[in-house]
Amino acid sequence: MLDLPGDNLDLFAVLELFQKSPSIEDFEKTLNLEETGINNLDLDLDGKVDFIKVETEQDGDDFSFVLQVDVSETEVQDVAVILLSKDKNDDVALQMVGDKDLYGKDYVIEPAPPAPAVTANPAYEGPEPVTSTPATTVIVVESAPVVQYVYSPVYVPYYPPYTYAYPPPYYAAFAVVAVGVYHNNHYYHHHGYHGGYHGNTVVVHNHNTYNNYNNNRNSSNTVNRNNANGNYNNRSPESSRSESRPSTAPSGRETRASSESPRSESRSQESPSSRESRSSSGSSRSSASPSASQSRSSSGSSRSSASPSASQSRSSSGSRSMGSSSSRSAGSSSSRSAGSSRSGGGGGRRR
Repeated sequence: MLDLPGDNLDLFAVLELFQKSPSIEDFEKTLNLEETGINNLDLDLDGKVDFIKVETEQDGDDFSFVLQVDVSETEVQDVAVILLSKDKNDDVALQMVGDKDLYGKDYVIEPAPPAPAVTANPAYEGPEPVTSTPATTVIVVESAPVVQYVYSPVYVPYYPPYTYAYPPPYYAAFAVVAVGVYHNNHYYHHHGYHGGYHGNTVVVHNHNTYNNYNNNRNSSNTVNRNNANGNYNNRSPESSRSESRPSTAPSGRETRASSESPRSESRSQESPSSRESRSSSGSSRSSASPSASQSRSSSGSSRSSASPSASQSRSSSGSRSMGSSSSRSAGSSSSRSAGSSRSGGGGGRRR
């Protein structure tokens, strides 16, 4: 692909449709139908396919059919030009040139001449054997319906009456298809034509007609600005990602370091908060410890305040025990003294 806006309009498919169309007006209508799927051009970047109108310029037997898009109410952008000419021998030449803003410089395509079928000789065993190829089926330019109509007496030049604000009634803007899908759907049209951008050696035959067209070529400032800003980026996501990657792969250590660096940064970023949370939890414990010590000291003081009464009670009980013991000792001593006095009296009576 070109990586240009022209990737959304396959000129090979357009030129094939042109040859099969019965008139220029029918060619314009069929080109813009969603069912056909050929037009996928979106130059104003609104997500909708732009309407392509076909302007006709004639100079004797030389025709220029210019494909144009009204980018806005004041800007027109040429998309491509179809050059049709007939020489004095009634040989017809047909070429299509893409506009340089959409396809680059010298993007020229034309029908390829029919190639005869080749049949290989099965008995040949030389160094360069010939393979069998079928005959190439192409549309002969002179027999194309639109060519016969243009060079017929009943031909009437077609000038589209449509503008940016007033498209044709049959046209309904439809969504743009992904460029990769569009390219796959229309690549088969390239058979039977040559030119384009793959080693293009095709040159413009009718220089006078092409030069006259270039003198009146339309170019849009909006399209040029979008091209300069890279807004028409038709590259696939895989190619854009491959371009964003460096050309040399990093080593394993660099890969591990790059993968571990976000983790170390996350730890370094989280450590202050965790330290603050731990310090706040520690401060809460320290703030709670005075009350606990006060409660323990108060419990200790309550125990100490309760101990004097207990000691007094124990001392009073001790005094009671001492009193009882003294009374008992006094009683026992008095009884003993009384007994001794009685024994003394008894001894006197014996004498």
